[in-house]
Amino acid sequence: MIYQTFAELYDELFDPAMYQQWLDFVRRELPDQSGEVLELACGTGRLAVLLAQAGYHVTGLDLSDNMLALAEQHADEANVPLPLIEGNMLDLSEIGTFSAVTCFADSFCYLSDLSQVQAAFTEVAQHLTDTGKFLFDVITPYQTDEVYPGYMYNYRDEERAFMWTSYASETTPHSAEHDLSFFIWNEEKQAFDEVSELHQERTYVLEDYQRALAAAGFSQVKVTADFGESTPDAKTTRWFFECQK
Repeated sequence: MIYQTFAELYDELFDPAMYQQWLDFVRRELPDQSGEVLELACGTGRLAVLLAQAGYHVTGLDLSDNMLALAEQHADEANVPLPLIEGNMLDLSEIGTFSAVTCFADSFCYLSDLSQVQAAFTEVAQHLTDTGKFLFDVITPYQTDEVYPGYMYNYRDEERAFMWTSYASETTPHSAEHDLSFFIWNEEKQAFDEVSELHQERTYVLEDYQRALAAAGFSQVKVTADFGESTPDAKTTRWFFECQK
C-alpha cells in the first residue's frame, strides 16, 4: 500500500462536515478547555486542528507517520500548536496523563477483536486524570449488517480515481470488508497505476462495549446517537460514548 496516496485521498475525500460535528460534540462534553486533550487515531489532524483553534490544548497520536505528516502540515497552515506522537493505542506507556481522551471515526472498530478493544480502553483509563473524560464513537451492528453490504463510493478526477465497495463479512459477526482501489495517473506510462487493499471493520453489541468499559475502570458511561443529539434506537448507525472513571 502506498500510504501517502491513501493519506492524501482520505484527507481530501472525507466529509468535512463530520469534523465540525465531532468538534461540536467535544465542545458540549468538554466545556472546560484548560486541560490537556489526547486525540487517539488523529489521522491527518483535521479535527485536532479544529480543537486547537477552539482553544483546547490537544496532542494527536496515530500509528501512521504519513497521516501525521499531513497533520503537521495542517497545523502549520492553521498556525496552531499541535504536538504529534507516532504510537499505538494499545500501548500508551510512553505518554503522560490527560484530562480528556477522544477517539472518533470508529477507529476502535479497526482493532482485531474485543480483547484488543478492552485493552485500548484500559490504556485510556490509565492515562486519564481521576475526573477525566473519555469520548469516542463506534459504528453499530446495524451499520455493518444492514448499511454497508453493497455500499459503493466512486471518485475520479484527471489524475486519480478511487473505488470503494463494502461487503458484509461471511465469517465474523458484525464485521464489514471495504475493498479500496486507487488509480493514480503515471505520466511516464501515460496510464493509471492501480493500488488496492482490503480494510476490515468490526463492531459489537452495545452490552459488549459497556462490559469492556466497566472492566477498564469506567463506572459512568453515557451512550447517545447523532453526535450526542439523540437517544439510540434500532437503526442507529454510530454510537457516541461519554465515559468517566
